[in-house]
Amino acid sequence: MSNTIDKKTIEKLLPHREPMLLIDRLTNIVPLKSATAIVNVKKGNFYFDGHFPGQPVMPGVLIVEAFGQAAAALTAHGIDPNEYKDKLVYLMSVEKARFRNPVMPDCELHLDIEAVRSHGRVWKYKGIAKVNDKKMADAEWSATIVDRKK
Repeated sequence: MSNTIDKKTIEKLLPHREPMLLIDRLTNIVPLKSATAIVNVKKGNFYFDGHFPGQPVMPGVLIVEAFGQAAAALTAHGIDPNEYKDKLVYLMSVEKARFRNPVMPDCELHLDIEAVRSHGRVWKYKGIAKVNDKKMADAEWSATIVDRKK
């Protein structure tokens, strides 16, 4: 199993598409345990037009969404493809989200995520968001694997 997956592979694992597919790459993958997601935060991203004009800041809720996407990709990449077929990963809860520094355009946001535990289809994760090794945000969240409606 590869230690890095690109955006095309992520698109095979997740239902998200532009402009809501936020993660560009998953690296340092330890299957079902941890990974680092890379988010290329660009000046032209859709959310900067209104958040905030003249002083763009990546919305905290999108950092949390990126955490969730990274965790879903880590989980989907690590489990048996036959088991994941026709499944989705849904965010269930977010706990202890803290936003420590604003994420500005034209940076590479690194999301270091870890699967803390799983119980059946429910998973618990934690993560730290960094730019140039500076902590920008951190959170804990839960997600569940559900059947995709046909």
